[in-house]
Amino acid sequence: MRIITTLLFLAFSLTAWAQEGFEIKVNIDGYQQKELYLAYYLGDKQYILDTVARADDGSYTFSGEEALEGGIYLVVMAPDNQFFQILVDEKNQRFSLTTAMGETQLENTQFTNSPDNQDFYDYLLYLADQRKEGDEFQKTLSSENASEKDKEQAKTALEGLSDKVLAYQQKFITDHAGSLPAAIIEANLPTDFPEFTGTEEEINNKKWRWMQKHYFDNINLGDTRMLRTPFLFQRVDYFVQKLHVQHPDSIAIAVDFVLEKMRPSEDNFKFYLIHFLNFYAASKFVGMDAVYVHLVDKYYAVGLAPWTEQEQLDKIVDNANRLRPLLIGETAPDLLMERRDGSKISLSDVDSPYTVLYFWRYDCGHCKKSTPILAEFYQKFKDRGVEIFAGCAKLRDEVPECWDYIDENEIGEWIHVVDPYGRSRFMTTYDLKTTPQIYVLDKDKKIISKRLGAEQLEELFNRLLEEETLEIERSK
Repeated sequence: MRIITTLLFLAFSLTAWAQEGFEIKVNIDGYQQKELYLAYYLGDKQYILDTVARADDGSYTFSGEEALEGGIYLVVMAPDNQFFQILVDEKNQRFSLTTAMGETQLENTQFTNSPDNQDFYDYLLYLADQRKEGDEFQKTLSSENASEKDKEQAKTALEGLSDKVLAYQQKFITDHAGSLPAAIIEANLPTDFPEFTGTEEEINNKKWRWMQKHYFDNINLGDTRMLRTPFLFQRVDYFVQKLHVQHPDSIAIAVDFVLEKMRPSEDNFKFYLIHFLNFYAASKFVGMDAVYVHLVDKYYAVGLAPWTEQEQLDKIVDNANRLRPLLIGETAPDLLMERRDGSKISLSDVDSPYTVLYFWRYDCGHCKKSTPILAEFYQKFKDRGVEIFAGCAKLRDEVPECWDYIDENEIGEWIHVVDPYGRSRFMTTYDLKTTPQIYVLDKDKKIISKRLGAEQLEELFNRLLEEETLEIERSK
């Protein structure tokens, strides 16, 4: 009995070991190239995972000791990178397939030992057949020679076809619940809006609000398999970039919503947290650094990004700490600087409805382009409540050339200041990695806008002053 038990245990162990890793054998009728590639989706990109050589029997076998991550993979053909897709789930990664080159590839694709792939390809073939039928109805609808009766019949038939396909999809999802093909099909079902009442504008607004809440109803963001699909990144990007007002506060809410739904999947959560952090760190849109700071404060600084090495984490947190005082809506850090005569003046001393804080250098190429534009802007707006507090970002023996440049360019009307010994720490306080840098402040020195080009100031102030006028009229 002990020997039999041992043999049974050994047989089970060998079977379990044999199922580890992956092995996908591919036969493609008409494909004669020496190599075939296996690739996968991640985010908005595709990456080559493996390259295999043609075997003597004409087949190609992808294999590895470690299992693949679940998702949609691409079998890519040389030399022009045509491809077809296969599904990989954690349950079964040892299967084979035969297919053919050309337009008949879909109907000629057959899988062995992969029910999910076969079911999915049968589904795709069904959709292709229904699409052909639908195309005929569309031709009738767009035909100038078709009668109104024919068009009405075609429209009714097309609606019936749509209902038929939807019923087929829903049955597939029910019959194959939990499978990867069912999850993919469900994720791509059309949105079914409830009925809304009101004016056209009110209905559109209600649809928009409803979509914000229900956009991911059909897709499980906590399913790791979804990470390696061609549609997840597009869906997340649309949700954040299109379904929400592009204001830092609104975007932060949208990003948090996505990340919270992804928490069940460590891979999904990690990938998109890193993506959002990098995206908003590099954003050129004014004020989006607030989203970066939000992500650092809510996730990185409290230990929710454990994959980050300590040195890198320290840099991320330090960067957020430097940005935080400079966010739009914050009071600009005060600066105690010197005028040409050595007298002291601080930023807070400037009594003006609006202050343009301008950091520049006389040997900076971009500054040489910005300064004349700023001078022209000042002449138009100096009598409309705008002052310029211009700090030359030079130290010690380079400071005298600041004054020479000011005289040569006849821009002495502004409040010009320097800090020869850097006592105000203006370089660090305002994160002056480059010049020029422009901040627009209100009467209380709160930051209205920042890091915009000099050429954008006139448009900004026309809008600000127009809004100010409207507000005054409304208060009467």
